[in-house]
Parts: sequence; structure tokens; C-alpha cells
Amino acid sequence: MFIALRDLRFARGRFALLGGVIALMTLMVVLLTGLTAGLGAASISAVARLPVDDIAFQQPASGQQVAFATSALPAETVGTIAGQPGVTGAYPLGVATTRLQAGESSAAVTLLGADPALYPTRQQGAAPTAGEVAITADLADEQSLRVGDRVQLGGQEVRIAAIVDTVSFNHLPVAYTPIDTWRQLSRAETITAVAITRDGGDPTAIDRAAGTATVSRDEAYDAVGGYSSEQGSLNLMRGLLLGVSVLVVGAFFTVWTMQRAGDLAVVRAIGGGRGYLLRDALGQAAVVLLAGASVGAGVAAALGVLAGQVVPFVLDAGTVGIPLVAMVAVGVLGAAVSVRRVSKVDPLTALGAAR
Repeated sequence: MFIALRDLRFARGRFALLGGVIALMTLMVVLLTGLTAGLGAASISAVARLPVDDIAFQQPASGQQVAFATSALPAETVGTIAGQPGVTGAYPLGVATTRLQAGESSAAVTLLGADPALYPTRQQGAAPTAGEVAITADLADEQSLRVGDRVQLGGQEVRIAAIVDTVSFNHLPVAYTPIDTWRQLSRAETITAVAITRDGGDPTAIDRAAGTATVSRDEAYDAVGGYSSEQGSLNLMRGLLLGVSVLVVGAFFTVWTMQRAGDLAVVRAIGGGRGYLLRDALGQAAVVLLAGASVGAGVAAALGVLAGQVVPFVLDAGTVGIPLVAMVAVGVLGAAVSVRRVSKVDPLTALGAAR
């Protein structure tokens, strides 16, 4: 990489400008990735933490998808599903939105009726019974609530029996309660869905027997209102930023290669192989990309720590490392396309025989 390193020292300003652009784009991609993961967790973490294999919903109308907001099943569906071959557990699920009133303050919450076996890890208290709820740790901190306090849920008084790990559903904190209490608080005669654990068995057989639409737990993420469109929009923006990165890096190295075509031809004329020139050019691109992307990812990580205090934001090795590697990879791809002309440099060009 003798030529590459010499060029980096000679044209420090131009390469610094390119590195700054790469750092800025990496900053945006990392922040957008962390925000995408954070908003996704704020939508579906309550579903993701369910220790089940499948979730059975009401059959949707033609052309529609299953959704927690529109699903309503008779309570006896649980028994029907529990009796199917391969089913080891069937639990009723109730999902509703209500308000929690604690003194003068209130907050919108998702009221989730379920068996205590499906709750997140309990931090304090005991599993709630009739007329009791378990609330998430973030809701307890926000409303200054403790085990034993009494609050209003849906206009009815209930006792806080436990505090569980922080999860959320559709960007709202969750209050867990037994399914009978859920029916009372939500004034519903039906349940929303059935959570299923299986050891073999066929989901289509379950659907034929119970008249349901069964999907895997992960596929049920799309049944949370707005999750698919939100994630699709954010991932589209990430893809566009990566595409812009390819164009920017490719355009820069195309112009740079054209400007030093004569010098490269001289190297070819004195015996430099095409492979040497390609490795040199790609090595130069990799150095610039790695330096710029590392700076951008580092700044994004620092900003992510601050962002996590005010917005849903996930900062971990995946949300920082994957965008960093992606930026370097797509940048090298763009550079490779632009410097392919290096392999076509004619040594006679340096001798004036071909121009």
C-alpha cells in the first residue's frame, strides 16, 4: 500500500473531507438503527417476552391480517386448543388499552390479562390474584408506586400485587392481571387471543378445530398496531442512507482514479501488476472508510447514551457494530466498482503510445 499511503498524506484535505462525510452518514445510520430497535421494542417487547410458541387469533376478514386490536375469541376456545395433539399449554390472552389513575396523576397503559406463568420476571411482590395487578418497573417509577398501593384501572380500584420487568405494548407500559379480572376491568365477555406452547403438533389442525388463525410468536409482532409500517419506514430510510453511501464513495474514487490515471500507468509500465494496483486502491478506500465510520459510530454511541434517556433507543453491539460493518462493506463495494478501471490501465499510456 505504498502508493495508497503516499496519496493519503499528499491529499489529506480531500480524504479528510470524504472521511467526514462517511462519519456523518455512519452517525445517521447508527442513530437510526438504535431508534428503529428502540421503537420496535417499545411496540412489541411484551409479546417478545411471552414464553410461548404460537398465538391464535380470530380469523381475520378476507384480505386482512390478524391483529390484537380486532381479535375476539370465545373463552371456550382455550379448552378446544388445549385438547389438540401436541399442545402442551393454552393460555387466554386479553389485550385492552385503559388509564391507570394514581392519586392526581394518570397514565395510559395496556392492560394485559394472562396467566402469571406468562408474566415477565417478577422483581417484587407475589403473582396477582382476583382484583390485583402487576405493573412494570418503569410505570412504578414514573407514578411512584409500590407493592400494596391501590390505583384505579378503568374506573375500578385494584391493588398492586407485584412489580415486573419493564416491557411495553404499542408504546405503552403494561399492567398484568388475571384473565377474569381483565374481563371485569375491560368489560369484555370474550378474550383477545390464545397463547400456545407446543411439543410438535400442527397449527393448521388447531385452526381447523378452533376456527382460529394461528401464527408464531415472532409473526405475531405484525399484529401489534402500527409495528410493521413503523419498522418498514425506518428500515427504508436506513437502506437509502446505505445506498447514498455507495454513490458518494464510488463517485469520489471514480474522480480520484481518473485524476491519477497517468501515475498508475507509469506504475504498470515499470512492472506493477494489475492485482497490486487493485489491492492498493481498495486498501486506500478501506482505510478511509474504516477511519470515518469508526469516528461516526463512536459519536453516535455517545449521543445514543443521551438519547436513551428521552426516547426509546437501543444501544448495544448490534445497533453500533452492524451499521459500522455495513457502511465499510458498502463503501468498499462502491470503491471497487469505481476503481475497476485501474486494472485496465495500459502501460503504453505512460510512454505516450496510447492516449
